[in-house]
Amino acid sequence: MIEMGEASETESRTLLMSSSSVEEESLRRSPSPIFGRGSCGGSRNTSPLGRMGSRNTSPSRIKTKPRGLDEETAATFSKFVQPDIRMEDNIWAMLPEDLLNEILARVPPFMIFRLRSVCKRWNSILQDNGFLKFHSQVPSHGPCLLTYWKNSQTPQCSVFSLPLKQWFRIPVTFLPRWAFWLVGSSGGLVCLSGMDGLTFKTVICNPLTQKWRTLPSLHYNQQRQLIMVVNRKDRSFKVIATSDVFSDKSLPTEVYDSKSNKWSVHERMPAVNLCSSKMAFCDSRLYLETLSPLGLMMYRLDTGQWEHIPAKFPRSLLDGYLVAGSKKRLFLVGRIGLYSTHQSMKIWELDHSKYVWVEISRMPPRYFRALLRLSAERFECFGQDNLICFTSWNQGKGLLYDVDKKAWSWIAGCALQAYNSQVCFYEPRFDSVIY
Repeated sequence: MIEMGEASETESRTLLMSSSSVEEESLRRSPSPIFGRGSCGGSRNTSPLGRMGSRNTSPSRIKTKPRGLDEETAATFSKFVQPDIRMEDNIWAMLPEDLLNEILARVPPFMIFRLRSVCKRWNSILQDNGFLKFHSQVPSHGPCLLTYWKNSQTPQCSVFSLPLKQWFRIPVTFLPRWAFWLVGSSGGLVCLSGMDGLTFKTVICNPLTQKWRTLPSLHYNQQRQLIMVVNRKDRSFKVIATSDVFSDKSLPTEVYDSKSNKWSVHERMPAVNLCSSKMAFCDSRLYLETLSPLGLMMYRLDTGQWEHIPAKFPRSLLDGYLVAGSKKRLFLVGRIGLYSTHQSMKIWELDHSKYVWVEISRMPPRYFRALLRLSAERFECFGQDNLICFTSWNQGKGLLYDVDKKAWSWIAGCALQAYNSQVCFYEPRFDSVIY
């Protein structure tokens, strides 16, 4: 049975509003026990991100970047205040419907909720097919980080917009009160899994529209490793369930298809010794690291079959993460060096023709020392569209690497919970459907 839900009109009107006005002002003035100074606290358990200071820069020198801002620009960008401009009511009231939808579709998704209080016409915009049509055709707002954590057993969710350099609180009271953890996000949808008593549940939701649904139970309904993939072209999504979380028991791979609304059972993953439960999905293939046999396990979503790739890991690799890039690109990120004085962080890309890892970048020493001060300190990383985000569990910092631009930059103003936050990249979209 499918359980579906939608937030009430009153609740949806309050979505993100606090970050835009009262909460935003109060966060700037006083520290928050949850979010740190001036910020609030985005499929995986991960580390905190910290706010980085920088010298003041003249607003005239600011150049807006489509992706992560460097530490100088980021700090100044948030301080620049646009003067209030009086808009003529009679002009906006006479705008043709198509032109109005064209304009509003280009407004950052988080600002739409502030505009809903303008009039009844704008209040109903999120349910308007014309607006959703234009919204689906405009470029993405840009990379965001979605965080999910619990504060006094109460679920909390916030989104940090890298282009706007702002936090936006998203209420999650519309979700059932189960013990959830964040699986990941794709195409504007967020996947969570949890336990309803002794029953394993999977929930898909759109945080912006506050709509959600519970997926049918798996054939082998045990706590599983999950990953979600959204196909925006046909407005569908799939969820892949691989191995059991708490045991070595081999279970058949199951795939949920939103078109048929059911799980299909596929081949069991061969008996292997996994390095970690971290997975990466790119080019219709799912990848996991293995120690025995050494290399990667690859699952083909189109055929439903597993195969082993004998791609040996780089020498002196201490801990590594698989990160999916755009198209067919697959990255390996990890520390090398046995001793703290010789440690560094490298990024490799898989050569699919030769099954070898090719080094493409190394983290500059000054960034590495600031991110990881201790040799045994834990870190997490995750990626989207050739952007790789690093977070440190203890230092409270976040670092962004743009593979295409070969540029490193701190994620300024982004502070998360210390140890129980879960974070992932997130693309805010109103047109992402859950069924």
